[in-house]
Amino acid sequence: MRYRQLGSSDLEVSEIALGSWLTYGGGVDDAAARACVDKAFEVGINLFDTSNVYGRGAAETLLGDLLENRPRDSYVLATKLFFPMDDSGENQGLSRQQVFKQIDDSLRRLRTDHVDLYQCHRYDRQTPLEETMEALTEVVRQGKARYLGFSEWTPEQIRAALHLSPPDEKFVSSQPQYSILWRVPEHEVFPLCAANGISQIVWSPLAQGVLTGKYKPGEPPPPGTRMGSEQMGWAMDRFRSDQVLEAVQRLRPIADGLGITMAQLAIAWVLREPNVAAAIIGASRPEQVEDNAAASGIELDDETLDAIDEAVADAVVYDPVSV
Repeated sequence: MRYRQLGSSDLEVSEIALGSWLTYGGGVDDAAARACVDKAFEVGINLFDTSNVYGRGAAETLLGDLLENRPRDSYVLATKLFFPMDDSGENQGLSRQQVFKQIDDSLRRLRTDHVDLYQCHRYDRQTPLEETMEALTEVVRQGKARYLGFSEWTPEQIRAALHLSPPDEKFVSSQPQYSILWRVPEHEVFPLCAANGISQIVWSPLAQGVLTGKYKPGEPPPPGTRMGSEQMGWAMDRFRSDQVLEAVQRLRPIADGLGITMAQLAIAWVLREPNVAAAIIGASRPEQVEDNAAASGIELDDETLDAIDEAVADAVVYDPVSV
């Protein structure tokens, strides 16, 4: 496992991170989740990413249980806030009140006195950015979080945060969707972040599993897979078409020629980007963790990168407006 510095922080994170969206505390039983976390430590993964909204606290609670007996300095723990935690209409957003409430709730569920990275899960248009950043800065000064990040912010929103005057804490990480099929952040977000000490921790490097090649054009999704789940329909729509699935099948001979799995090819492609510190994987079985983790250290030459681009040329999204 290779490690990279996270932005301008002093955190060294594994190139592969283990996430918990739709898995731990929900879609995967506790024994399987424990096996995946144990395997993560075994293969050198030290970054664990979650959110208060995953299972409305269930993922944090389970992760807190799974990590409780591990030395606190043996892992980097990241969580998030923004989305509704209940149906009251109150426990959501990035207001000063919610920042203070949600960090304490997350720490209680995670059974720790601090997180290494506290991330804004989305931008809050209902709260002044200054209020959010002042509250997050106080959380860092109180020692409840070491560093700050954000997820899926636009270039304009990132610039607005960068232009705030000290003494506010600065962001060190960005968490966008990024994969061979979804390259939206490349044009503006990556260079803007790279110039300002912000690294990427990307989610969905396998395009919700599509880039493993297990979904075939003209065939129904295999039982029990994400594409076959009604819950995942909204996230899978952009990748369901036969045009996309056919493009993905054209990647198979490339992976085979390198002697690696399609998942490893997809993750290695993401990690070729210098501004990416880590790629978040989701796993329901320890074998998946081991396979995905093996992508760390795989170098793709220019010929391979060109072959990948050619294979998926008619399926790549560069601009979400076109979707």
